[in-house]
Amino acid sequence: MTDSHSLKMLEALEQKVLWLSSWMIHNANHLRPKTDGLKVGGHQASSASLVTLMTALYFHVLRPEDRVAVKPHASPVFHAIQYLLGNQTRENLEAFRGFGGAQSYPSRTKDSDDVDFSTGSVGLGVAITSFASMVQDYVRLKGWSAGAKTAPEGRMVALVGDAELDEGNIYEALMEGWKHGLRNTWWVIDYNRQSLDAVAREGLYGQFDKLFRSMGWEVVTIKYGHLLQAAFQEPGGEALRDWIDRCPNQLYSALTFQGGAAWRKRLLDDLGDQGPLTALIEARSDDELARLMTNLGGHDLPAVLEAFAAVDHDRPVCFIAYTVKGYGLPLAGHKDNHAGLMTPDQMAAYRGSLGVREGQEWEPFEALATPREEAEAFLKAVPFNAKGRRRYQAAVVPVAPLPAPAGAVMSTQEGFGKILNELAREDSPLAQRIVTTSPDVTVSTNLGGWVNRRGLFNRTPLGDTFRDEKVPSAQKWIMSPEGQHIELGIAEMNLFLLLGALGLSHSLFGERLLPIGTLYDPFIQRGLDALNYACYQDARFLLVATPSGITLAPEGGAHQSVGTPLIGLAQDGLAAFEPAFVDELAAIMTWSFDYMQRDGKGEPSGPWLRDENGGSVYLRLSTRPLEQPKRALDAALAQDIINGAYWLRRPGPNCAVVIAYQGAVAAEAIAAAGLIGEDRRDVGVLAVTSSDRLSAGWHAAERARQEGRRDARCHIETLLAPLDRDTGLVTVLDGHPTTLSWLGAVQGHRVQALGVEHFGQTGTVDDLYAHHRIDTAAIVAAANAASAGRPIRYLRAVP
Repeated sequence: MTDSHSLKMLEALEQKVLWLSSWMIHNANHLRPKTDGLKVGGHQASSASLVTLMTALYFHVLRPEDRVAVKPHASPVFHAIQYLLGNQTRENLEAFRGFGGAQSYPSRTKDSDDVDFSTGSVGLGVAITSFASMVQDYVRLKGWSAGAKTAPEGRMVALVGDAELDEGNIYEALMEGWKHGLRNTWWVIDYNRQSLDAVAREGLYGQFDKLFRSMGWEVVTIKYGHLLQAAFQEPGGEALRDWIDRCPNQLYSALTFQGGAAWRKRLLDDLGDQGPLTALIEARSDDELARLMTNLGGHDLPAVLEAFAAVDHDRPVCFIAYTVKGYGLPLAGHKDNHAGLMTPDQMAAYRGSLGVREGQEWEPFEALATPREEAEAFLKAVPFNAKGRRRYQAAVVPVAPLPAPAGAVMSTQEGFGKILNELAREDSPLAQRIVTTSPDVTVSTNLGGWVNRRGLFNRTPLGDTFRDEKVPSAQKWIMSPEGQHIELGIAEMNLFLLLGALGLSHSLFGERLLPIGTLYDPFIQRGLDALNYACYQDARFLLVATPSGITLAPEGGAHQSVGTPLIGLAQDGLAAFEPAFVDELAAIMTWSFDYMQRDGKGEPSGPWLRDENGGSVYLRLSTRPLEQPKRALDAALAQDIINGAYWLRRPGPNCAVVIAYQGAVAAEAIAAAGLIGEDRRDVGVLAVTSSDRLSAGWHAAERARQEGRRDARCHIETLLAPLDRDTGLVTVLDGHPTTLSWLGAVQGHRVQALGVEHFGQTGTVDDLYAHHRIDTAAIVAAANAASAGRPIRYLRAVP
């Protein structure tokens, strides 16, 4: 129970947070100089509706082990609270939505204050809290540190805009949470019933209530504040409650904006002279009546605190808190208030009503309703802030070189499975910290061997019924707290949200995990928003996408990826590779497990690449078996593979044409080089393992030269430097040709770019390669067009 002194302090801080968040937005839009003429924005109304709830949580309810995803549009409220707690600077508040200032939406990577989860793309920050709770269970049950299983469990809390519940990923996450017995998760819904464009449909509350209860959540409704609760006890109070419960959302919002006189007229018009109820209404002034009718639960600190304090279990809880969008501001209730801003006159009046002096608007304790010394002492004792910043550090897991699996003919997908299977035999720190996950494609992406040896994770042991019943199966699906694979349903958004949570475990929970997620390559696009979200948070994981391309010939166009190499090329925070051979894959995986752990503190490495900062890794693999080269990778070749390319066949001094290939078309490129060699001299074959890394290095070197570093040279420039300007380039991959076509710009070579530009279809690999012009004959024809000389003798018409 909150004592009266604490409640008084919380109410004073509530007003201060509303003021600071509103002033922050006002300053950005009306006072700070602007050079581009654009509206800055900032969502004053959306921020105001969450002030009470966030005041209660951050200054009273939350503990250091809790983690919070803040509704994107409440970012100013979050920054104001962090400012009062000493975790944010005035300079950043003054620069809100400006370069280097407090961010529009809370960001782990761009903000300086204590952000747990980035938010911005609505719905994703909500859902990641449920996956973070699953990750908390995972690391606790592993018992890696002393007292891990007995340390306080944190609650994963999402502050949810009611319009966010329109996002489909929310319901995918709810279902997955139900499957895994979700715990320690609170979703606090800011039920202001207004979205960007409109007022919410009637009856949504009932749908939310039924849905959450069906998924095993407790639902706590915070609808009425203490003023309304007291009024309901007066004569006529039940009739007032009935009118409120039946009042349409749009009318309630409109009356809120219009104020006390409008409330009085409407109530009396609708209800007539009802004696006790009329007396209840008439006993209050217009201001008092307006305050009563907007005293919804989400704006009443005692009601909010009581609701939070009543939870005494670890089951997931959905709080539906009735609020008013723009509460406490002149914008309250208006249907256009989402993008609305208070005018300078309105802000001046608001400032005057609080007693804030001009020039003192940013002062934390200016016009606070309690003495400064008491407020400072209260803030120092806030439980959530008691241990300072709550980001952990975790030790680096040592990574030994991974040997390439033996085999004369193998696909990269098969090689991936064999590498993990051998790792699963070990009891190394690396093997212990790997956790795999997949959206119902565990076996078909070659994770089966790993899972058979390491098991599936579940909080309670669960046997394999098929095995117990002696039904023959290659898979051993035994679940236990010791398991290292988390099986998901077939929803790619959930995969990337779980990878995001797993990939932040070192920071959120102090235990490093090395997550590996597998899926079919074309379905990256199905979860692309969540992938981008995970990378934006700087989560660390290895994404293995297989099978890929039209090489998955019998599956047809719906399962054949075309544009994913371009995603790898463009996605920040994700280093993309597409090896052709298994020894390349082993070198890349070895590097990846180390790269995933880097934090920017090491020495700069790589040819103009920011490798010291680390990141996540994307491997685009294939089910196509290829003859493996008989070679041993020395350190120089391994580094070239990591840097993005190497000469599989070095060009001679009179090279007429180079074939640069990436991925599964290696066999066609090698065969074409042999045919071309009879009519073109010194043909080179460039094996590209990462167009992404080559491109990043080239752009970085270009920038360095623009800034005066004339000696800057990247990896692809070094590789192509020996070639004469008249040498022709043929680029080819099972993916969009733009992935490699830019190579001609590096040294000014003519390029013939081959690749897949249109949806595939069923057929054989030979059929589809020929149809999309990435087969040997097409490469020969492109080489003929790219180079001078008599027609290549093996040239034939390519349809």
